[in-house]
Amino acid sequence: MFTGIIQGLGKIHALQPQGGDLRMEVDAGALDLRDVVLGDSIAVSGACLTVTALHGSRFAVDVSRESLDKTTLGALRPGSAVNLEKALRLADRLGGHLVAGHVDGVGSICAQRRAGRSLVFAIAAPEGLRRYIAAKGSICVDGISLTVNAVDSAAFSLNLIPHTLEHTTAAHWQVGQQVNLEVDLIARYLEGLMASMGAAGVRSAPMDRDFLAQKGFPV
Repeated sequence: MFTGIIQGLGKIHALQPQGGDLRMEVDAGALDLRDVVLGDSIAVSGACLTVTALHGSRFAVDVSRESLDKTTLGALRPGSAVNLEKALRLADRLGGHLVAGHVDGVGSICAQRRAGRSLVFAIAAPEGLRRYIAAKGSICVDGISLTVNAVDSAAFSLNLIPHTLEHTTAAHWQVGQQVNLEVDLIARYLEGLMASMGAAGVRSAPMDRDFLAQKGFPV
C-alpha cells in the first residue's frame, strides 16, 4: 500500500526487454534506499513494482506484459523522469489517501491553464473509470494523490499547487500526454459490494434521516 505522497523523483537508467516483459533499472536520485530490501515494493509513477536488484542509488524491477499494456510504463525511455514512493509502513502518516499501486487505466491530459501560482489540468479518463471519479474525491495520477476539483461528462479537473509541481513530474505534463490513473479504493469496493448484494437479492435500506438515526448518527 502507498499514500500517493511522492518521496522522490527518479530517472530510468536502463531498459532491457526480456521475452515480452521488461527489466527496468531506475536511478532513485535523492530517495534513500538504505531501508529497501529485495522483494520490497516501490511505486513507479503509480505502478507498484517489486525490487529485484539493488545497486547503490539504483534499483531494478521486472515489468510484466500486463503492466506494460495497462500503464504508461511501456512508453518510458532511458532518462525519463518518474515519481517514486516506497511502500507505506503501519506507523507512517497517511498524508494522501490509500493507494494500492494497481493502475486502473490510462488517462489523457486534455487541457492546462494557470490559476494564480497553481496549474489546473483537465484529464480525460477511460469511460469505464468515470463512474468512480467524484468532485472533491481522491484520485491517484502518476502516483500522486490528488483531489478532484470538478467532473463533467468528458473529463475531471485537478489543481496542482507549487509544492506538488516542484516535487513531482507534474511540472512537465503536457496536453496530449498519457498518465496512469488509480481510482479511490472505497468507490471500487463499494460498487463490488452493491453488485453482490443485488445479485443475491438483498435490498438495501434507503439512506435517509430515519436510517441514520437508527444507526446512532445525530440528525
